[in-house]
Order: sequence, then C-alpha cells, then structure tokens
Amino acid sequence: MEDHRQVDSVFSAYDLHSRADYTAFLTAQARALGALEAVARPESPRLPLLAQDLAALGSAWPDPLPLTDAGRGGFRWGLRYALEGSRLGGAMLARQVGDGLPRAYLSATHGKGDWIAFQRALDGAAEEGGEGWLGDAVQGARAAFALFLRAGSAEMASAHG
Repeated sequence: MEDHRQVDSVFSAYDLHSRADYTAFLTAQARALGALEAVARPESPRLPLLAQDLAALGSAWPDPLPLTDAGRGGFRWGLRYALEGSRLGGAMLARQVGDGLPRAYLSATHGKGDWIAFQRALDGAAEEGGEGWLGDAVQGARAAFALFLRAGSAEMASAHG
C-alpha cells in the first residue's frame, strides 16, 4: 500500500539514537495516536505508554491532530487495523532506540497469538458489516496513515527546519 510506504519513509528519517530526534518521533506519534485512539477505541491503548515515554524525556504532551469520526464501524476497524499493525513495526523500531532512552511505547507489541486474534475479529466484523463495510474500512486505514504521515512530516520539519 502506497500510504504505508510513505509513512515508513517519513518515520525512517528520524534518528532514534538521537534524544532530540527520538523526542520528535514520539511527539509526532502522539499527535496522530491521540486522535486515532479516541475514535478507534482499541482494546489495548498505547497512549499511556507514549505519555510515559514523553514525560521521561521531559517533553510536554502535544495536541492531537484533528480526525473526524466517520461514525461507521468499518471506518473504525480500518483505524484499528492501522494501529494494531503499527505495533509490528514498533517492535523493530524499539531495537533502534538509543541506550538510556525510554521505549515503553515501541515495546508494546502483540502477545503470542494477538495479531492472529485481531485478524480473525476483523474478518468477523467484515462478514457482519454488510454493504459498504470494506470500503469504509479502507477509508479508515487510509485516514490513519494520512494522519501519521501529516504528523511525522510536520514534526520532522519543525525539528530540522
């Protein structure tokens, strides 16, 4: 998916060994995640872990970017798909974080079988969702990627501008 590739490209530009870049990275994540978790309502929110990491770095909690709640189940499942998938990437990124820097947020990975269980729940929701559900889910996932892209790009520009 092109949206995913763009988000990966923006966030891979952050040097996670650098305290300043890592703080900017987490701030961008917070700006997107704050909006996404409020709408998607995931079963295991990561906002508290992200807040813990930012506090450990002495950084204030940023305002979340705006995200309109489409009010449709498929849309929320699409948001959740992007959020749950980001845990997979977080596990790899946690290994790149510099020594002594907090990593509770990136270390919040899936437990054994959790990703498969999520995929099954997603499939079940799709079966029950009816006409238009899949399109709504794709819109939700794309909205999540767009929010991460916007937050990552803006924070990178601010940090290196």
